[in-house]
Amino acid sequence: MRLLLDLGNTRLKWAFATADGWSARGAVAWNENVSAVLPSAWKALGCPDRVLGASVVDAAREAQLETLVKDVFARDVMWVRTPAEGCGVRNAYAEPHRLGVDRFLAMVAAHAAGHAPCVLAGIGTALTLDALTADGQHLGGLIAPGPLLMQQSLLGATVRVRPEHPGVIRDVADNTADAVASGCWQAVAALVERFAKNISRQHTHGMQRVLLDGGDATLLLPLLDLPAEVAADSVLRGLLVWADSHPGCT
Repeated sequence: MRLLLDLGNTRLKWAFATADGWSARGAVAWNENVSAVLPSAWKALGCPDRVLGASVVDAAREAQLETLVKDVFARDVMWVRTPAEGCGVRNAYAEPHRLGVDRFLAMVAAHAAGHAPCVLAGIGTALTLDALTADGQHLGGLIAPGPLLMQQSLLGATVRVRPEHPGVIRDVADNTADAVASGCWQAVAALVERFAKNISRQHTHGMQRVLLDGGDATLLLPLLDLPAEVAADSVLRGLLVWADSHPGCT
C-alpha cells in the first residue's frame, strides 16, 4: 500500500493506493488545521509501505507533511521532482525542473492511460495548459490565472468594480457581478479552446483529446465549445504510475 500526496496551491489531496485502486482518499485546504485533520483521517487506515509526494508549494509546507507522515507512520516522504524524461513522457522545457511537477505527472497519467495525443488543462488557482503527443513528447504549454484568481485580481485592481454578491455565468450580463464572473470564466474557456485548436491544427490531423483537471474543472466543462472530459486526480494517478515505475525508490 502506498500513500500518495498532491500538494497544490489551495489544498492537499491524498490517496491510499492498493492493487485494487484507491482504498481511501481525501483532501484538506491549507487554511484548515492540516496538522489535526490528516492524522485523524489517517490513523485507522493502516501503515503504507511507501509515501510519495508531488508539491508546488513552499518548503515549509513540505516539511510540515514530512513531520506528519513521520509521526503517524514512521515513514519518509519521497518527493517526486520534475525530470527531463520519465514514465514515457519527455519534458519540453530546456530547464526541466522549472515545469511544475503537477503538470508533468498529469501528462504521465494521460500517457499511461492511452489518452495521448491530448491537451491537458489544469483549472485551479492557475490555469495550466500542456500538449502531449502520442509518443510522449511534451510540446510545451501556457500558464494564466485561473477563473477565481482572475476575478480576485480584477476586484483588487479596480475601485468601482465591487459586486455585492457572487456573479452568475451568462453569455451576456446586465449587472456587474454577473459581468465579472462571466467575463473571467469565458476568458479561461476561450484560452483553453484556442490552445487546443492551435495544437490540433499545427501538430495532428483533427482534434486532440482535451482533458480537464483541478478544482474548477467541472464548472468549466459546460462552457467549452469543443469536446472535452474531466480527468480527475491526474496528479495522484501520475504519482501511482511513477511509484510503479520506480519500485526501488524510497
